[in-house]
Amino acid sequence: MKPIKDIRRLLGAQLKDIYSAESQLVKALPRMAKKASHPNLAEAFKSHLRDTERQVARLNQIGQELDLKLTGKKCAAMAGLIEEGKEVISDGEAGFDTDAQLIAAAQRVEHYEISAYGTARTMAELLNLGHVADLLRESEDEEAAADDRLTEIAMSDLYPSLCECEEEVPAAMTTTDFIAVIPPLM
Repeated sequence: MKPIKDIRRLLGAQLKDIYSAESQLVKALPRMAKKASHPNLAEAFKSHLRDTERQVARLNQIGQELDLKLTGKKCAAMAGLIEEGKEVISDGEAGFDTDAQLIAAAQRVEHYEISAYGTARTMAELLNLGHVADLLRESEDEEAAADDRLTEIAMSDLYPSLCECEEEVPAAMTTTDFIAVIPPLM
């Protein structure tokens, strides 16, 4: 990989990476929705597919505004994250355990996307590309909302039924709080 010494070219590289990531995800989300046994989780994946399609459209708009072709790069990080999700889909039988693993895989994807959009947005802001930054912020916010929804499904519907917690799990618990009440493995 050759060094990029110009912030505008660096932004272009980031946008190409995000475009590839989102394009890969458009193909992966229907498989995840099909594998999910919990109706709320299946709907969350279907809903996020619609968000992802809008995000690809936003990226195309940004590419046009910046006169930048976004195709031609493969996001290796997303390919790896999707491969992990494929393992869950092919290895597990439908049920709470597989749903919990799907959520874990999907949240890794969301966290990657949140950071990618945030990084690109920061570069756009530095370049005084306000409209581009606004479009990237919109996608970043959608990714954060998807992550929150997955956490909500996990905490209310899946994780409590997968453990034999010594204490009852309060409804407004964070992931960190929940981990504290799981009995030790040893």
